[in-house]
Amino acid sequence: MKTETQITLTPHRRQSFTARTAVASLALATATIPAMAGEAATSKENADAIRPFHINVPKAKLTDLRKRINATKWPERELVTDASQGVQLRTMQKLADYWAKDYNWRKIEARLNALPQFTTKIDGVDIHFIHVRSKHPNALPLIITHGWPGSIIEELKVIDPLTNPMAYGGSASDAFDLVIPSLPGHGFSGKPTELGWEPVRVARAWIVLMKRLGYTQFVASGGDWGDPVTEQMAVLEPSAVLGIHLNMPSAVPADVAGALQSGGAPPPGLSADERQAYDQLDFFFKTGVGYANEMRLRPQTLYAIEDSPIGLAAWMLDHDARSYALIVRVFDGQPEGLTRDDILDNVTLYWLTGTAVSSARLYWENKLAFFAPQGVAVPVAVSAFPDELYQAPRSWAEKAFPRLIHYNRLDKGGHFAAWEQPQLFTSEVRASFKSLRGARTTAANQ
Repeated sequence: MKTETQITLTPHRRQSFTARTAVASLALATATIPAMAGEAATSKENADAIRPFHINVPKAKLTDLRKRINATKWPERELVTDASQGVQLRTMQKLADYWAKDYNWRKIEARLNALPQFTTKIDGVDIHFIHVRSKHPNALPLIITHGWPGSIIEELKVIDPLTNPMAYGGSASDAFDLVIPSLPGHGFSGKPTELGWEPVRVARAWIVLMKRLGYTQFVASGGDWGDPVTEQMAVLEPSAVLGIHLNMPSAVPADVAGALQSGGAPPPGLSADERQAYDQLDFFFKTGVGYANEMRLRPQTLYAIEDSPIGLAAWMLDHDARSYALIVRVFDGQPEGLTRDDILDNVTLYWLTGTAVSSARLYWENKLAFFAPQGVAVPVAVSAFPDELYQAPRSWAEKAFPRLIHYNRLDKGGHFAAWEQPQLFTSEVRASFKSLRGARTTAANQ
């Protein structure tokens, strides 16, 4: 039981699994948890146990959340007509009104509980993950890693298209087995109680997780923090990681990074695509990185976002300008890739699990230079979305990844690509790994 958030972990075979995943998932649970099946288990088997996970948030926590929203002490309105002073009062009050009066957490809770969810202890931390096996034989195992302020909720819209491709315009040969873990200190995963949980350590844990599930060879995808985690998996164990897909790649050349850091002129000779990417990064570093600096330097100071749901929501909305602009449009009633419920599902998950500060510590722990190439030698696919923090040019991707097997410069989509544009993301993932499907030398525990 995750007692600190009062989330119920129920060690039973849930009847709410979808029909196509129930048999395989329950067989896995039974096979890997002999003690729960009434059999003797060795200490190693206990240590490696994979336990079914069920969410049941007490009603009192939801009642308390609404009371806190309604009791918000609001500041005065910003003194400008745009978002240059931060998240605007009008948007936050619309969000608060919907959150307190109309939002229903039980919908997303039921949606999550309908999926095969598990926890397993790795390196002393309970790791929560969704594991959906495709009904198609020889499905390619894929682990997708979220970032901040994201969560497993980012990937929910792509689960069925990737595991059940024939229902979404694909073929059986496009099928994936999906593993979607919650980062340590995020969501339903445990909160590290010792130092050292940075992206490289998370990558090691993910490799252990995939092998524990029976996957000796697999592919990986990630954006935001999921990018360095995914890239480090490839660096640490290239024989197991057949290839990776990135939508926020670490591909900024050293001369560009140096110019951005110094605040000087951009390097000469940049192409139009390169200059656009430079300008996007320059804007982000000058105007949009405040939240990251605070979490990188002083995460424990963020008591307010652990105490106030509106404070937490505003902090999470202020991640990047393009995503924030989309969210403003959503709460103004315009149809977008996200809905009001999508946005509040994610914020409410952080609130109910009490992970505002524990998730922020990943910034403090990180030792990797964001956007700097990490020496990945395995095949790499890059999906360059226009509203990402920067739309990676092909030239930069080719230099950073000597085995670039797919590059696409898309016309729509941003930082939360799978969440905002699930159809495009699904197509990109299928195309990215198509050439690698025959590369596996060991079948993945079918």
